Amino acid sequence: MHVLQERGIEHIVFATCSGYTARFCMDRQGLNAVAVTHVCGFEEKGKNELSDSTRAELLRSGIKVLTTTHVLSGAERGLCRVFRGIYPAEIMANTLRMFGQGVKVCVEIAVMALDAGLIPFGLPVVAVGGTAEGADTAVIIKPSHAANILDTFISEILCKPGKM
Repeated sequence: MHVLQERGIEHIVFATCSGYTARFCMDRQGLNAVAVTHVCGFEEKGKNELSDSTRAELLRSGIKVLTTTHVLSGAERGLCRVFRGIYPAEIMANTLRMFGQGVKVCVEIAVMALDAGLIPFGLPVVAVGGTAEGADTAVIIKPSHAANILDTFISEILCKPGKM
């Protein structure tokens, strides 16, 4: 968390499936913390991986919790499966994965949180993501809304896996 203080960043967005990663931001005074979950139906139709009790615990601690359509897949992934093609958001997602799955996740969750109004426009935030379970990537990013996603700027990759 010292990176946020050093850089004067007051907002952090992080991916969480079970709430494990989110718990690291509990009780952080002066920090706007946003946990972004998988979309409902990611693992099982109609179900969210984050339990209701964990969601309530995070909300009580001051962490905002966002569950919504993934900006770099969502409807396009469904079209891709049916029509066996590739679409712009899928191309963007796969290009970002060249830097690692976590970098793709960081961009995606920052844009989603901005679109939901949970972080302010025009300010840098720290985004934390990873591959499968666990957080292994962090970036400083100034996200733009999904409608202008190409205006998103990653100013620094703080950490990411060095091996595939």
